[in-house]
Amino acid sequence: MAAEPAVPEARFDRVAMIFNPDPSRIPVHFAEHLRDDLIARMPSVRVDLLPTGFAGHARELARAAAQAGRPLIVSVSGDGGYNEVVNGVMDVPDNQAVCAVLAAGNANDHRRSTRTLPLIEAILHGSLRKMDLLHLQAAAPEAVTTRYAHSYIGFGLTPAMAIAIEKGGKGRLRELIAVARAVSGLTPFEIARSDGAHATFDSLVLANIPHMAKYGRLSQFGDATDGKFEVVMLPHSGTWRMALMTLRAVTVGLGVQPSVRRYDFVTVGPLPLQIDGEVLHLPEGTAVQVRIAPGALTVIG
Repeated sequence: MAAEPAVPEARFDRVAMIFNPDPSRIPVHFAEHLRDDLIARMPSVRVDLLPTGFAGHARELARAAAQAGRPLIVSVSGDGGYNEVVNGVMDVPDNQAVCAVLAAGNANDHRRSTRTLPLIEAILHGSLRKMDLLHLQAAAPEAVTTRYAHSYIGFGLTPAMAIAIEKGGKGRLRELIAVARAVSGLTPFEIARSDGAHATFDSLVLANIPHMAKYGRLSQFGDATDGKFEVVMLPHSGTWRMALMTLRAVTVGLGVQPSVRRYDFVTVGPLPLQIDGEVLHLPEGTAVQVRIAPGALTVIG
């Protein structure tokens, strides 16, 4: 892909920053600082601060911003907030929006895995590029859920860890203790594959990036621009195997993992999943399809 012009105005016509306005949290301070920096360094470009007011509001704000012109939409957030922004942009067909994330959350796996420049330098001088997304379709008996993921979709250990961390509190020591408890108390889950065979797993992660959960490396060659995603699986094998896998992930990494363009199965029982940090719950009998959406999102940073 040819390099984009270095002049910001040639790539987007305004900047919209979406953030949690709670004054006790990091995003509001980061958003104000970036706004002031952008106004000082590119005064001809309009910069809008768009505070969220409720869960899901970031998706609405991003959808509205993407409907006109060529906005640069910056999510001042962690992975979960950026997921909302990405889905809001993807709600608008044939949009010309550019997306970026300014890491300001508890989980910033996406920014950690994909950054090429400090964000302000990327906005001023960086090139636009296309990034793959994961597309989830979960057809339950009574409803169909569709979502995009910028980083990963996890089943089994992944949502269990997320729930445990949320209950256990923030901070590295507390989070590691919560993870240990999640591993020791995990219940395996069963799925029916598209060929009719059944499989029981302790963990299944469909990953668009190589890093996850702050300290873990899922795969050696994970790349959000290669038109595939990695399948990181741990068949049910006991607590010690899960502990070993977790230890490998946070030390040397899990190495080379199989990569695919699509993964399908049906839930045999109720099954939680984690999508870019957010936990969803699928009922029994849900037909799950995850496929790659190559080059679906235009990004900078």
